[in-house]
Amino acid sequence: MLRIIGFILLGALCAAPARAAPGDAAVLQAQQAYAAGKRADLERAAREVPSGHVLAPYVEYWGLVLASGTDDARIADFLARHPGSRLAEALRAEWLKSLGAREAWSRYLTEYPRLQRPEITHHCLAYRAEWALGNRSRQREAVALWFTGRDLPPACTQLFAQLADAGLIGAEERWRRLRLALEAGNAGVARAVADGLPETQRPAVALLDEAGRDPARLLNAGTLDLGRRGDREIALYALDRLARQASTPAEQALRALSEQLAPEDLRVAWARLATWAARRHESSALAWFREAGPVALNDFQREWWARAALRAGDWQTVQQAIDSMGEKARAEPVWRYWRARALQARGQRAAAVPLFQELSREHHYYGQLAQEELGPVLQAPPAERKAGGDQLSEVARHPGIARALALFDLGLRSEAGLEWNWAIQGFSDPQLLAAAELARRKEWYDRAINTAERTRELHDFELRFLAPYRELAQQAARDNQIDEAWVFGLMRQESRFVNVARSSVGASGLMQIMPDTARWVAKRLGIQRFHPREMQDPAKNIRFGAYYLKHVQDSLDGSPVLATAGYNAGPGRAQRWRDSRPMEAAIYIESIPFAETRDYVKKVMSNAMYYAQRFGQPSVLLRDRLGTVPPRAAPSVSLAGGDLPLELGEAGD
Repeated sequence: MLRIIGFILLGALCAAPARAAPGDAAVLQAQQAYAAGKRADLERAAREVPSGHVLAPYVEYWGLVLASGTDDARIADFLARHPGSRLAEALRAEWLKSLGAREAWSRYLTEYPRLQRPEITHHCLAYRAEWALGNRSRQREAVALWFTGRDLPPACTQLFAQLADAGLIGAEERWRRLRLALEAGNAGVARAVADGLPETQRPAVALLDEAGRDPARLLNAGTLDLGRRGDREIALYALDRLARQASTPAEQALRALSEQLAPEDLRVAWARLATWAARRHESSALAWFREAGPVALNDFQREWWARAALRAGDWQTVQQAIDSMGEKARAEPVWRYWRARALQARGQRAAAVPLFQELSREHHYYGQLAQEELGPVLQAPPAERKAGGDQLSEVARHPGIARALALFDLGLRSEAGLEWNWAIQGFSDPQLLAAAELARRKEWYDRAINTAERTRELHDFELRFLAPYRELAQQAARDNQIDEAWVFGLMRQESRFVNVARSSVGASGLMQIMPDTARWVAKRLGIQRFHPREMQDPAKNIRFGAYYLKHVQDSLDGSPVLATAGYNAGPGRAQRWRDSRPMEAAIYIESIPFAETRDYVKKVMSNAMYYAQRFGQPSVLLRDRLGTVPPRAAPSVSLAGGDLPLELGEAGD
């Protein structure tokens, strides 16, 4: 899984710098007081921080935040002294919420345009401010915020109440949001929205609850009156919940209700059933998508329509599904590539080639696959550039970079990463490469990689694909007879080489190994008195990760694609996603039901290609590296090793 998202970084994470600057200890004390919400302790520590300390703005910022954002004069002074900084952005965001809560609307509208990354709360407060000061020119934009199935913050609730009082949010708008909420499975929002409908029309709360709890029972009980709009919405919700569990009872229930549903509602129901069936790789999905028709589908459903057609080898439907998507979805590399493949499969090579050519200039999984579809054509290599000494010195003097590096030295990795990301957002390619090299020299590998990946025309692929711990990985790959480039491709995706990384589900270290998996591997290797905290050690982590990866590969017919999927989502799931016939591995990957795992496998296999080139391995095409996924045995093959932990970590769907 993309476990670098949501890392929990243990303890101080980094050793203290070799030469601590005066005031460093006080900065750490101030940060701890801020985290604990102890204002008096923070003020005491702040007095020990020299005014010229590179992190003095952080100490001042922490104090202002703990003051509840109500000291307007001090806040305005801080913003004036630190324009454009991350701290100014964060403080302004909190201050605006305070101004909104106090209904200081004139001041709010003065500051709001200066916020670079407003949240939904800020937008809602801005519309309320304009409304309060007599400006109602953006009513349409304000109403547009209403149409979501998600929970929204209290500031928006107050805005929507004003819009409803003005007649801008009426019954039809409520019905639309009710359906969005139920489609998202958010019954709480649906109940709140329904409260604004006339009592004779609104869905009954008890029926809504039963639809979520036991949809089959509700649909079979005959208690719903589909002549009422509220009951029709409940029926669609119940059908969706039932289809999530199993297709056959959902289909039976829908056919029993079909004559009582309006044609447009019937198409919506078929679209939902088809999507769940497609995610379970059921053959009925394509027929149900045809029942729905492309107009009734949203883009998420159209994507699953295309995936179902890919698994069926129905290239005409693949193209039809992609062509029916909205402009934003069609522009994604994934659908540009598969549309080109569909054109080529249907004998329209001349139309496919320009799409492949455009993709081949992009440095990612689909760019690699597109390049291979073009064959051995001459193409200018991407411009490579190494950062020089003067550029490094110049970037190191950038205030944001200096603060980020100081935070990193103090072990404040979360704050350091935020500061770094803010600092580089406007950098040119040469500046990005210099910053990435600075991070590499600090052994701040995740920032080095992520920064190098941001370049647009000048690239340094050695920075993008760093290879720390090379000797450890080489030895582990040799011991387990697996490809070193594959090990690095997986490790890069798992942790970006942050050896103290810990995921939200408990996976830890360079190869993000779950505690149960670590214990299982230790037992297999005959290691006594093992504790999962030892996974913070790079040598043990790589040894355990490579062993487990090899075991999963052997359990899944030797397929690196299946093993990669199994490493992320569990071997049992990777097994279930196979078909009864051989399948092109790229199609298997594209139809993985979990978005996280689908993206993970693509990136690991793409990474391996770059590492293979860097390590001087013999040239192998990506499509050959992916290979063919062998058919699933019937009955399902038992995975080797009865005590093998089936799930390395939970991947959400």
